[in-house]
Amino acid sequence: MGETEQKPTAGSRLGAQENAGISTLEHGQKPPMTPPGKLVSIKIQMLDDTQETFDIPQRAPGKVLHDAVCNHLNLVEGDYFGLEFPDHKKMMVWLDLLKPVTKQIRRPKHVVVKFVVKFFPPDHAQLQEELTRYLFALQVKQDLAQGRLTCNDTSTALLISHIVQSEIGDFDETIDREHLAKNKYIPQQEALEDKIMEFHRSHTGQTPAESDFQLLEIARRLEMYGIRLHPAKDREGTKINLAVANTGILVFQGHTKINAFNWAKVRKLSFKRKRFLIKLRPDVNSSFQDTLEFLMASRDFCKSFWKICVEHHAFFRLFEEPKPKPKPVLFSRGSSFRFSGRTQKQVLDYVKEGGHKKVQFERKHSKIQSIRSLTAQPSEQHTEVPKQSSSFAYGNDNDTAAVQSCRQGKEMKASPKDTGQHKSHSLKKSPKEGKKVDGAVVSTVEEEEEAAKDRMQQNRPQSQQPSTAGSLTGSPHLSELSINSQGGPSVANMSLSPNLSPDAKQPSPLISPLLNDPSCIRTDDEEEVKKKRFPTEKAYFIAKEAATTERTYLKDLEVITSWFQSAVSQEDCMPETLKNLIFSNFEPLHKFHAGFLKEIEQRLALWEGRSNAHIKGDYQRIGDVMLKNIQNMKQLTIHLWKHNEILIELENGIKNSRKLENFCRDFELQKVCYLPLNTFLLRPLHRLMHYKQIMERLCKHYPPSHIDFRDSRAALAEVSEMVAQLHGNMIKMENFQKLHELKKDLIGIDNLVIPGREFIRLGSLSKLSGKGLQQRMFFLFNDILLYTSRGLTASNQFKVHGHLPLYGMTIEESEEEWGVPHCLTLRGQHQSIVVAASTRSEMDKWTEDIQMAIDLAEKSSGPAPELLASSPPDNKDPLSVSDCTSLPAGLISDQRPVPISYVCWYRMQSVSFYDILQSDENQLSGNLLRKFKNSNGWQKLWVVFTNFCMFFYKSHQDNHPLASLPLLGYSLTIPSESENIHKDYVFKLHFKSHVYYFRAESEYTFERWMEVIRSATSSASRTRALSHKEPHAY
Repeated sequence: MGETEQKPTAGSRLGAQENAGISTLEHGQKPPMTPPGKLVSIKIQMLDDTQETFDIPQRAPGKVLHDAVCNHLNLVEGDYFGLEFPDHKKMMVWLDLLKPVTKQIRRPKHVVVKFVVKFFPPDHAQLQEELTRYLFALQVKQDLAQGRLTCNDTSTALLISHIVQSEIGDFDETIDREHLAKNKYIPQQEALEDKIMEFHRSHTGQTPAESDFQLLEIARRLEMYGIRLHPAKDREGTKINLAVANTGILVFQGHTKINAFNWAKVRKLSFKRKRFLIKLRPDVNSSFQDTLEFLMASRDFCKSFWKICVEHHAFFRLFEEPKPKPKPVLFSRGSSFRFSGRTQKQVLDYVKEGGHKKVQFERKHSKIQSIRSLTAQPSEQHTEVPKQSSSFAYGNDNDTAAVQSCRQGKEMKASPKDTGQHKSHSLKKSPKEGKKVDGAVVSTVEEEEEAAKDRMQQNRPQSQQPSTAGSLTGSPHLSELSINSQGGPSVANMSLSPNLSPDAKQPSPLISPLLNDPSCIRTDDEEEVKKKRFPTEKAYFIAKEAATTERTYLKDLEVITSWFQSAVSQEDCMPETLKNLIFSNFEPLHKFHAGFLKEIEQRLALWEGRSNAHIKGDYQRIGDVMLKNIQNMKQLTIHLWKHNEILIELENGIKNSRKLENFCRDFELQKVCYLPLNTFLLRPLHRLMHYKQIMERLCKHYPPSHIDFRDSRAALAEVSEMVAQLHGNMIKMENFQKLHELKKDLIGIDNLVIPGREFIRLGSLSKLSGKGLQQRMFFLFNDILLYTSRGLTASNQFKVHGHLPLYGMTIEESEEEWGVPHCLTLRGQHQSIVVAASTRSEMDKWTEDIQMAIDLAEKSSGPAPELLASSPPDNKDPLSVSDCTSLPAGLISDQRPVPISYVCWYRMQSVSFYDILQSDENQLSGNLLRKFKNSNGWQKLWVVFTNFCMFFYKSHQDNHPLASLPLLGYSLTIPSESENIHKDYVFKLHFKSHVYYFRAESEYTFERWMEVIRSATSSASRTRALSHKEPHAY
């Protein structure tokens, strides 16, 4: 491919670098052979109405031209697009990617090939790249102008208002009128100008990327979105139009859809001369004939439409590109045409894997300035997350801050000094997009990894460069790392899209001031000095674990007694009785544990020899301190019993007071509230189990003759008695808290929390429907199974699609019946659904728990009460979609800590109630050394593990985490010899291409971190933890 140097290219207008194209092929797949020889020039008309000329070999197949255009635009998701041209009969046809271009285009010099959208997905959230969504928006704009996308005046005005917002920015009446006078988006536009400006006024603050998303959200609901009509006649001779979409074949009369044949109903498509034939699967409930016949204008028209149908079916329904049929030995029967290219699933998987890097691009028609500042802001005070862009840093003023460039959908233009001779080289690849979820800016781990790598290579701690790392997932996956601009962790819209995560994009460790601080890289000499200074016996490290986890527990208590109480005192939103109930029970606990921690730390100081007091006695023990304080703690049991009442009264108060509800929601936005508020209320009950585990390990380690054994055993007996008394109450409260947490995450249901309902499992499964396999989030309770999808609301909640009562349900494996791996059929009394898990182990967990839930429902008094549906909130806040390779991004006002359901959605995982109980027990805190895959030094961090997540702090004195790493879906291993990690006590966390190493200080701490992290990276079924005879209904 060659471009002329005399004029700007399409790539230059979109900000592409020269030779920076990204292949649309799968990794390891070779492009079609490009035969050498004479070049032929092909003119391509882009979606922005510009023309480019590409030189390709004369015998090159269509794939070469298609890839050349995609590479020129740096378009990763080019498979959604196609090239169409008028054939010798002036009929618009699609370029066949397998046949030579010159055999399809007879006179290339006189033909202009159009680059347009070919496949319109059912949900534009599946489009991972902002550039892709921009091109789709241009297609919608083009279809409006050409009259293909027909709709009522209100929808038309709303669509145009979003286009205007993306092109000129916020509303200004004078500018709007001038712009609409110069730009005609539809014929007879003058009649709608007032309505367009009225809608435009409501889009203030919306970025171009958000405008694209809203435009596509409105357009996809229109009947004619992505529809190209093909004239035909039915058997009676009535004039109709046929069209093909992602769902199947549609029948229109004029512009009104009168029938639809989903792919699931279609058995075979064929054509015979001018007749187009649809053979349907037999259905006793259907009045259709077995084979439907439509008459088209000519054989060429008929074959062209048949080809489009074959391609749409393959792209949206198949997992991979169909293999070519073997050539017949003698005679050929029928067409040899087949779909060529990646299917939608392969495209989504490719982007999830993060096998590409973000590119900056410029919108041709947009006049909005979106230049980002790339300079650091050393202050830690962040007043508000800007909608457009920001640069932010963490740490104190005296720290060298590590800059993260956050992108909310607007584009960054290069400074004039970076501009080359040609416009196509004026823009460099953009920094990796920061994720903004629930109102917080989130930075992914790939960013910090790249930033750390760059700093290591350049050895310039003072330089602050934005990262250019690639995207995570989403996958339909959660962002590997959540870094909150306000300091707290926040979630992955992965556009969270289901394909997240991030990485999306869809739904990892952090970038912090420590990365720029040379003193944070510890040398081997320093390590040796530290090893010599402290004791090495196991009992010491058990005692140290008691101290480190007590520090974290005290900080968690301060969230209630200090931060929450201070916020409540400033707002008149909570009844005095509720205030007294909460703080009168938590303040004594905080006061006691502050003294408890002081005693443990004093004993450790003596043990380590940091005081001369050790010469007066044997202080190398901890059992006596634990026994004394656990005995004193029994006097506080009355406060622990009150936690049940506190939790219920707080939820009742929130239910009855919108002001209190908003207050608690806003408090959860604060950086110190790194977990859901109710979780902090349950912390004292969790802590009792930690004491029991610590004393069990200590008693197991000591021989009976040890001086500390008797005190340790007595302390274990005391705390075991307290745990036995409170454990049932804790399980009941954990279920109550989980139901209320899920209630906030779901829309479309009002009575989720009812007496007797028990949560069992949540997770991501694929549901088989007429549109193929679609990702859904399932929530299993002891009486009902809900399935949901990501709702397009400003709060990124899950929208309930349906529910199946478990009473009378049966479950069976059905892989052979449907040809889908890990497939289950759930047959209810009134409805049946087919679902597929991501792995065999996930299927087994769901099977076991669903069967157990069915058994519980059968033993109950009868069917579950009907769920009351609620209407989704009418929220006009703009929703922006970033890469779904990690978590979804958007300007979202309802920010809360990362829900487990988000992580499961983007990582395709599931979590049971037993896993949550295990997570409550498996909490750990302490210092770890962290290393990236491509960095040389080790960075010391204070790490807190809780709620399936690692939270990273600069030190244990910090009030809020710098970043978080959700661990669901990660693999935990020990580095191999080939990785050249020549250190002791190192474990490795990796998810797809993301690898992180952590180094513990001793064998005991290494084993403890391995133990607790393993509990988060692998899920279990509920039946392994809870006896069916011990329900936790409240």
